[in-house]
Amino acid sequence: MKLPIFLDNHSTTPMDPRVLDTMLPYFVEKFGNAASRNHAFGWAAEEAVEQARKQIAKLIKADPKEIVFTSGATESDNLAIKGVLEMYKEKGDHIITSSTEHRAVLDTVKSLEGKGKAAVTYLPVDKFGMVNPEDVRKAITEKTILISIMLANNEIGTINPVKEIGKIAKEKGILFHCDATQGVGKIPVDVQDMGIDLMSFSAHKMYGPKGVGALYVRKKNPRVRIAAQMDGGGHERGMRSGTLPVPLIVGFGKACELCEQEMAKDTVRLIAMRDRLEASIMKALEESYLNGHPTNRLPGNLNISFAYVEGESLLMGMKDIALSSGSACTSATLEPSYVLRALGVGTELAHSSIRFGLGRFNQDDEIDYTIKKVIEIVTKLREMSPLYEMAKEGVDLKSVQWAAH
Repeated sequence: MKLPIFLDNHSTTPMDPRVLDTMLPYFVEKFGNAASRNHAFGWAAEEAVEQARKQIAKLIKADPKEIVFTSGATESDNLAIKGVLEMYKEKGDHIITSSTEHRAVLDTVKSLEGKGKAAVTYLPVDKFGMVNPEDVRKAITEKTILISIMLANNEIGTINPVKEIGKIAKEKGILFHCDATQGVGKIPVDVQDMGIDLMSFSAHKMYGPKGVGALYVRKKNPRVRIAAQMDGGGHERGMRSGTLPVPLIVGFGKACELCEQEMAKDTVRLIAMRDRLEASIMKALEESYLNGHPTNRLPGNLNISFAYVEGESLLMGMKDIALSSGSACTSATLEPSYVLRALGVGTELAHSSIRFGLGRFNQDDEIDYTIKKVIEIVTKLREMSPLYEMAKEGVDLKSVQWAAH
């Protein structure tokens, strides 16, 4: 076993060596521009891009023509939300989303709201972090043009009832966008069966390269149209201009192919490792709480709050294990996780949460090491905590009057 151990697979994943092997020829030998239609270099590049489009579409049960390449899921979210709002503004300006979406969705709709371009409803979630489809139904108005609900949460791993939400959207004739960045490649996704009209996802969350993502845009029943957010040469059927990064796209395609072939096997292994990690930690450490849905969650996700321990101190104590206390996109802030707060987790507990993200390349001995280390550090930090001592002595900490300085 090599240290440090990487258990932060929700922030990014290591690239599968097989993906890299597929990409290498497209950097030096096959370096053509996929939009160059009049010579062999361009044709070879275009052929590679179309092959990747097929591999990506197959993973999500879509038509290759419905795949639009972007720089990543953040751009895909922006393109979907702003593109729909602009294209369908005659019909309305109301967007429905949830309070636990990724920042790429929340900040986009908040920006539109702030500029007076959209009215937004932020749906609450239950204690497991799940959106209730009936809440979606109740929030719909004559002005609603878009519902944007994530497939699986990046912090707590909870999987939303996307198919039910898709059904409601269809009944009402409203477009349904799904940020599926954490789910694609890890759990089965079928855009037809789930009634998804637009879907964002990214290669680097599924053992592919960083810097490339896709937006699925449905082309029939209904045919979805979006206004481009970037002008240029009219690439990607006019939805997203810019020279395509052929090596990255080739890698994205290969990553999707591997996920399709190995997802079932990976899932069984990840669930076994994750459940062992959870059971061992929970058994050894009292007052440890699971965040998110106990079963309906991503195979590699485990999010635990350790009472009387500061999450950041815990991370500092485990420098040889890469973990996070929330989303990589919000780890620069000292605010407790807005996702955990939305579940009703108190500030203290929200500050003490750790996200374990297991992936394809994690091994059993790494899990053994992590179990030992977590138990050791949490125990040590609690021994240093006067609050833990008071709680052990039966003091109700909520009733304590703290003296002001």
